[in-house]
Amino acid sequence: MYHEAPAAIGSGSDAGALGTILGIWAHPDDEAYLSGGLMALARDAGSRVVCVTATRGELGTPDPQAWPPERLAAERTAEMARCLDVLGVTEHHWLGYRDGGCAAAPAEAAIARLCEVIDDVRPDTVLTFGPDGITGHEDHRTVGDWTAAAFDRAAPSGSRLLQAAVPESRLVRWGTIDADLGVFMTGYPIAVPADRLAVDLRLDPETNARKVRALQAQATQTTVLIEAMGMDTYTAWVSEEAFVERTPF
Repeated sequence: MYHEAPAAIGSGSDAGALGTILGIWAHPDDEAYLSGGLMALARDAGSRVVCVTATRGELGTPDPQAWPPERLAAERTAEMARCLDVLGVTEHHWLGYRDGGCAAAPAEAAIARLCEVIDDVRPDTVLTFGPDGITGHEDHRTVGDWTAAAFDRAAPSGSRLLQAAVPESRLVRWGTIDADLGVFMTGYPIAVPADRLAVDLRLDPETNARKVRALQAQATQTTVLIEAMGMDTYTAWVSEEAFVERTPF
């Protein structure tokens, strides 16, 4: 049982305190970018980690001629398996929604499905998007809303809902690069001060290298970016993970 206001997760040795983790995300690579290090550390600590992905990310390309949706979905499905293998995560579920179409999907059906997953996994900690969806992406925001609703209905007593966040310190360090890359939609990110963070994790070099390998496994999404940034910059760019605590209704 967790205290009402647990200490922030600030090092790899703290990851086991999250217990069984259920991550619920919109697209392949969301889980690795936002929680890849945390998942790897939790698995190393002997914790159960389960990942749910709403879509197969079939629209995630600037070149739909080379990567039509059916082909990209198949490739990203295989990439996801390789990514999770690097992180040591063996339990994964696809929800099967259309990329870019989560907001148009029947919300009650999606929430009911997530309630079933929560009932099955009985997580101590659920990781997902907050209302901002980190980048503002509509799929991200919708999946975060579904997860919050399912958590309120089905989560075990004492469990925690942690929502991915962008710390103010990240904007200072990476704001220019993020803007140049077009990472965030207009009006985003919504930065969070350090004292609000429930997870403020700076990955150790070994864990961060593992996270980078997991991201490299999702080559359709990361190869061009790594080549543009250079490996050293990219490695530093993905080395921090942050979440805020969302108090249930």
